[in-house]
Order: sequence, then structure tokens, then C-alpha cells
Amino acid sequence: MRRKVATRWLAGGATVVAGAVVALALQMPSASAATNLSLGAGADGSSKASGTSYGNVIDGNAGTYWSPSGSTGTISVKWGSATTVSSAVIVPASGGGSISGWQLKNFDTGSVLASGGSAPSTITFSSTSLKKISFVITSASGTPRIAEFETYSGGGSTPTSGPTGGPTSGPTGNPGTPTGAWPSSAGSVNISSTVNVSGTFDGGMKTYCCMGDGGQGESQDPIFKVANGGTLQNVILGSPAGDGVHCEGTCTLRNVWWNDIGEDAATFKQTNGGTSYVIGGGARSGSDKTFQHNGNGTVNISGFYLKGTGKLYRACGNCSTSYTRHVRIDNVLVDDIDMLAGINSNWNDTATITRVVVVGSAVICGKYKGVAKGSEPSYLGEGWNDANCKVNRSDVIFR
Repeated sequence: MRRKVATRWLAGGATVVAGAVVALALQMPSASAATNLSLGAGADGSSKASGTSYGNVIDGNAGTYWSPSGSTGTISVKWGSATTVSSAVIVPASGGGSISGWQLKNFDTGSVLASGGSAPSTITFSSTSLKKISFVITSASGTPRIAEFETYSGGGSTPTSGPTGGPTSGPTGNPGTPTGAWPSSAGSVNISSTVNVSGTFDGGMKTYCCMGDGGQGESQDPIFKVANGGTLQNVILGSPAGDGVHCEGTCTLRNVWWNDIGEDAATFKQTNGGTSYVIGGGARSGSDKTFQHNGNGTVNISGFYLKGTGKLYRACGNCSTSYTRHVRIDNVLVDDIDMLAGINSNWNDTATITRVVVVGSAVICGKYKGVAKGSEPSYLGEGWNDANCKVNRSDVIFR
């Protein structure tokens, strides 16, 4: 039986962001438009701190960043011809000041596409044709750091309902606010060995099963192995699911559901400093970790539902290589878990957490002391609104 780590303080309220059409409602790019338009574009801004570059926000590397020369400033992505954009992802770098006011602007016209207070993750707005888009930081506690300013043409201004099953809640739909509803399976696929994925694999909401013994054995094979840059979507993993999904590099898991977590739901092995995405979907019936981050870079989890396990996310505390790792968690519903995110503060890991609903009690951001392989990391305690745990109590609702 799992042991609850702590009793939680009850907080009400949620982040409210103003926007002309929609503000920070989770809506990631569709599978047909999941190209980061910022890659290959240009960048400029109002100022840059010593040692930083505007181009760092469009290089696909979360290990580099731009900072303004003070607590306010503007960073822009620009193209040589009009480009249609309807969503943006702001990826912060660790160590900077906390953003407390921002605007996303169409530089061509000066119109405000969206605005808000605390640092955003995914920003969606009505599809707009423009040559330059600007993220304007109007206030911050110190000098902020932006690792990536990603832009996408997918998405739209009207959120859909939460996941109810079927392909419509997957690649072409907004994962919406998770409700706890579980999808219906469109059929079964029996497998006897790992399915290798490169490019995009769409499972059509069929259940893929089975591998392993459903236990915590570290040597189990995954059901899916996703190559660098690959996308796995619209899939249900049956029970037992072995070691779930392995992302060999950066990957996107969109509308993926685990009937039984088994050892881990997914393991992220990326070493290119980039960002992997978990968009929508859900998992249940585990005993330890859901998402295991063994590589470096960032894992971005949004619109996800989790029930009955230990942790949603854990940055490896005793892997062969001791990386600095980052996680962004936004718009998730968790029920009967011990901890939302576990990070290694001595390795400068960060967890940026917004819009979380917790049924029961849970540690939101647990800090560990990472150690060399062969030893066990020690638990240091919970963090709130500090250098490692970037989360405010007002962003978490306990029910």
C-alpha cells in the first residue's frame, strides 16, 4: 500500500489570465500543425542582459536563454513573410526572476493577443497572420530568463470539452480541462514485442497489450519506443504495460492513456536539451512514478488526469548521469497520489506548476538530494514559490 507523504494545506482559487479571446486555456498544436514555427525564424527584442542572445529563444535548446537588461523587456519572433500563428509556448529558464505581468502582442498592428499575471506556459488566441509576434514582460520580481519562445499555427480560440474518449479528443482537439472521464477503447491490438515509433503513430484509440508482469521490475521492455522527434497519439495501453513508453529523445505523447501504470508510464531519455510534451491523456493504478525523467531538458505536462499512484513526475535522482532537469505542469487533475513533482534541488532542477486540482492530499513539489548511481536520494522537504519549486498556493486547489 502506498504511504501518503504529508497532509496538505487547503487553498482555493486558480490563476485567471485576461486575454482578448482566450487566456492560457490549454490548447497545444494539432498533430498536423505541430511544427514549432520559431525554428528557422528570426528574433529581436528591447534589450538583452550580458551573455544572453535573442536567438537563444528560437534555437530549440532549453539550456540557453535570453534575459532583458532589467525586470521588464520584450522578446520577439519574426518572419520574412506573413505567417499564421494561433498559439505560443513560453519556456522559462531556471534562476531568473518570476514574471508577474505580461502581454503577447501582434507587433505589426500593436494589438494585444493575450495578457496575464504569472508566467504563462501555453497561450492560445485567434489565428492571426503576422510577420512579428512579441512577448512583453511588464513586471517581474527580478531579471527573468526565457529559454524558448515557441510558436505554432495549430489550435484555435474555442476550447473543447475535456477528454471523453475517441480520436476527437486527440490530435485535432484541445485536451481541455481534465474531468476524470476515461476513454472507451476502439478495439484491441495484441503485441508480443516493443512497437518502434518514428514520425507520428496514431493508434485510433485502440488498446495495445500486453507486456511485462505489471510490477516494479526495472528490466521490463516498453510497449512503445519513440524515436527522437516522434509523436505517439490516440493510444490506450492495456495491463500489464511493461515499462510503458520510452522516449529515446524529445517526443510528444498526445492523448495517451494508461489503464495500469505498471513500472513507469513513460520514461524520457532525451539528451539534446529540448522539450518533450505530454498533452492530454491520463493514467491510473500505479504504485510509484508516472513520468520518469532520466535525460536532460524539459518535460511539459498539460491537460493530464492521474489517479491512484505515487508521483506524477520524478526527475531521476540516481541515474548514471546527473543532469539538471526541468518540468512544467499545467492544467492537471490528480486524485489519490502522494506527490505531484519530485525534483533534485542540489542539481538545480526546477518545477513550474500552474492550474492544478488535487483530490485528497499530496505534496506538490518535493525536493530531493540527487546522488550517484548505486545510492538512494534523500528527501529534503516540500518547496513553494522558491528557486526550484515555482508554484504559488493560489495555483493549487485541494478538494
